[in-house]
Amino acid sequence: MIQTQNLSFQYSPTLETLRFPDINLGRKENLLVLGKSGIGKTTLLHLMAGLLKPKSGAVTVEGIELQELSVRKRDRFTGQHIGMVFQKNYAIRSLNLLENLEARLYFSEVKVKKEQSHNLLEQLGLTAQKFKKVNQLSEGQLQRLTIALAVVHQPKVILADEPTSSLDDVNCELVMRLLLEQAAQQKANLIVITHDTRIKPLFQNIITL
Repeated sequence: MIQTQNLSFQYSPTLETLRFPDINLGRKENLLVLGKSGIGKTTLLHLMAGLLKPKSGAVTVEGIELQELSVRKRDRFTGQHIGMVFQKNYAIRSLNLLENLEARLYFSEVKVKKEQSHNLLEQLGLTAQKFKKVNQLSEGQLQRLTIALAVVHQPKVILADEPTSSLDDVNCELVMRLLLEQAAQQKANLIVITHDTRIKPLFQNIITL
């Protein structure tokens, strides 16, 4: 579960303060956050991920208020309980797919049985590529690897930053289906931040910034 309350952020004293609507998601509820470029969508996502400290307000995940934790404890907590699908792929290029998943688990300090990683790759259609290096993958396979890295540690919250905006209609539907399926399997909240209105029919909860 994730909640935000009275959340605001300011990049510098000379810039306008960004203010965000409250969010209150129960277990397994999903949310779509729509807005044009520059409106603060990615800032909101980074606040919910604990990557930025708000000017005011609070982010609470699984009953834990992120701002009340020390930097070290917050990094550990978010690494274990939050998965992020970035616009850019941050997989380690010197490692193969399976090794990338193992590295994600190592840094999050989460123990997951090896067969679960193999099952995840199978679900995402990446079994045949599991021993390939990142630079040997197609764009579609890279997108699926990004999803795998976001969910392999079984997070409670999955945050996706513009996961479909550069995709055609077919791949847009494929990526969203995979994200929704993984969120359902993990019993996690899925929050998608985007300006891509094609995916609106997939969500009951929608906020426009």
